[in-house]
Amino acid sequence: MTLDTSLDERRRSREETRVAPAHARSWLLLSALRDDAFDAAQLSRADQVVLDCEDAVDDSLKDVARAKVLDWFDHGGQAWVRLNERGSGAWADDVRALRDAPGLRGVMLAKTESADQVVDTVQRLGGHLPVIALVESALGIEEAVSIARAPGVFRLAFGSGDYRRDTGAANEPLAMAYPRSRLVTASRIGNLTGPIDGPTVGTSHPVLREQSGDAVDLGMTGKICLDLEQPGVVNECFSPSPADVAWAIDFLADFEASGSVIRDGSDKPRLGRARLIRERSVLFGINPS
Repeated sequence: MTLDTSLDERRRSREETRVAPAHARSWLLLSALRDDAFDAAQLSRADQVVLDCEDAVDDSLKDVARAKVLDWFDHGGQAWVRLNERGSGAWADDVRALRDAPGLRGVMLAKTESADQVVDTVQRLGGHLPVIALVESALGIEEAVSIARAPGVFRLAFGSGDYRRDTGAANEPLAMAYPRSRLVTASRIGNLTGPIDGPTVGTSHPVLREQSGDAVDLGMTGKICLDLEQPGVVNECFSPSPADVAWAIDFLADFEASGSVIRDGSDKPRLGRARLIRERSVLFGINPS
């Protein structure tokens, strides 16, 4: 068996078990210049992989990075791509090159600040590829509802680093609560899956767990990851715990045994939560404790 055949088989096996983008928890962001790590990223525990043609690539190397991505796609690779911001020359080059690229699962649009930017991107890519709107500024946060309602938008994501740079906000739960909540509310209004949180910089798993927990508490359903070590932790944090699954199964069984009759005002909220936990436990393969 050749090395290429073995790699193709591992890719197919990983794609068969990968969590669908609509429910993906961990989004591994990798510089588009690091083609030596593309295969490892695709085979990693990340639910989805995003090759970054934007902030991780110097302006002088945009063409080089794009060529590396296209070459990898031509050889069987599959991933999302983070595009440069709408209006830049690099954005125009991105959509022109990627429109019919094999292996492109979708795109993440950097620095989204309006619905028109999403619509333009969708149309220039042929109208069929999903677009994640990465919101990274005060204006973007305030326009989040209209962005979430834009035709073709798939999910919202939070560019927390650029947001802090734009607003001067601290990297603290209280300072991040408003933009996160705004994206959660906008996603609900736009009938989208809950938004994807910005990344945690560094290798500290306790800090990653803490920041993931803050995002989960506010209603976010995924997180951008910056290295191969983070997806496993993020997947755990954004999944129901075995204890939660056990409670949901027991509650639903008890409710059905009672004739599925609402008994008091707390039943409907608990019923909705139990059904959501059960659904997510099936998606992520979480068994009750």
